[in-house]
Amino acid sequence: MKVAVIDYGMGNLHSVLKSVESVNDGGAQIVLTRDPDLVRRADKVIFPGQGAMRDCMRELKACGMAEAVLESTREKPFFGICVGAQLLFDRSEEGDTPGLGLFAGQVRRFADGLHDAAGARLKVPHMGWNRVFQSRPHPLFARIPDGERFYFVHSYYFAPQDAGLTLAESEYPARFSCIVGQDNVFATQFHTEKSHLAGLQMMKNFLAWDGTV
Repeated sequence: MKVAVIDYGMGNLHSVLKSVESVNDGGAQIVLTRDPDLVRRADKVIFPGQGAMRDCMRELKACGMAEAVLESTREKPFFGICVGAQLLFDRSEEGDTPGLGLFAGQVRRFADGLHDAAGARLKVPHMGWNRVFQSRPHPLFARIPDGERFYFVHSYYFAPQDAGLTLAESEYPARFSCIVGQDNVFATQFHTEKSHLAGLQMMKNFLAWDGTV
């Protein structure tokens, strides 16, 4: 089995690669690649991203990877991480940037002046550990308790047009969609590679996943 980690110059690429390699106990070949044809030939695809969505979209197109990403979302197990997940939507409020359009909906910015239940001010970006509440069962949640904590760094969040795309939510302070998915696609707003044991377990689950739910 070949797993392609997409390198388009944007993202915590080597941390993602190392986290996947550390849970690879099934002999998968894991490659970091800028080659769209290699992505097309891979059995599974991981799509990281970090930084401004406009910059990520520009680099994705510049290296000829956009079509390979969309093809992969249609035919093989696919894992989007952070901006790699945001890019799957129609559009982002960050620079009014068009996305790849796999999922109908927008990526919206947290409002200014947010406060928690005790009245303390909440900063944007949302940064740090936060609980993730599973909306419905999924193979990638195996051995991960509902309400487990994962690591977030983001100012924008998913707003899918179809609520059924949401697989899990977090709170800041209201609930927001933090994992979306459909069929063979699974995508998280948080960073699995920075989420210690829970993130590693989720990535291990992905390596074992056949793309069905």
